[in-house]
Amino acid sequence: MAARDTRSGASKGLQGITPTNSNTKISASRLPSKVNTTVVTGAPSNLGLNSERLREAMVKRLRVQGITNEYVLAAMQKVPRHVFVDEALASRAYDDAALPIGYGQTISQPWVVARMIAAVCEQSSPKRVLEVGTGCGYQAAVMAQLFPQVYSIERIRALYDIAKEKLRDLKLTKIRLTHADGMDGWAVSAPFDAIIVAAAGVKIPNALLLQLAESGVLIAPEGGTSQKLVKITRTGQDSFERVELEAVRFVPLRAGVQP
Repeated sequence: MAARDTRSGASKGLQGITPTNSNTKISASRLPSKVNTTVVTGAPSNLGLNSERLREAMVKRLRVQGITNEYVLAAMQKVPRHVFVDEALASRAYDDAALPIGYGQTISQPWVVARMIAAVCEQSSPKRVLEVGTGCGYQAAVMAQLFPQVYSIERIRALYDIAKEKLRDLKLTKIRLTHADGMDGWAVSAPFDAIIVAAAGVKIPNALLLQLAESGVLIAPEGGTSQKLVKITRTGQDSFERVELEAVRFVPLRAGVQP
């Protein structure tokens, strides 16, 4: 789960977010326009927010930031982000920032969600996609607008339970969740056309690379105090192509599960 570090919107009032757990983009660039789609059905009350208008503004901002994939933008327009944050933070749900969701984790900044999903769609249209780090379930909900099969792993039991409930309320039944160690991937359901990792490790776990289908794409933050998004394409049984993208700041990737 991540956000962009623009100094203007990444720290005020966001208790629990620190330089090591914020899920953010470190550099800034932006761009606007309009996507008209219907909201995911089954969403609870918007707590007095004009969420459709705010989502439209968020999509315009994503365009300014360089997100050009119309399908990804439409998916971002559909999903009610305010449903996935605490009611006390609902008024900030569509800000250009990560927000705390408890347990030292965050809901990723909208740009980060859109960028990572767009990155795995650049060369193909994935059918089976694995997410490592479900968090509150927001990114999985966006992915479910685009991919026929979504698998998502969360290591913290309380977050797994929260995400399961929220996704069920939104009637997003195509998402399969599990409470497990994300560093191990989901071998019984592999191979995956794409893998999106929402936490930063010093290096990409080998188990995840081996669960990519041939020509499959993995995108993940990599590093410690200094991190970059890394895009890895499987080019053969034992060969991979690696490209480094933007500087980011994510929560750390941890082994094991938290009951």
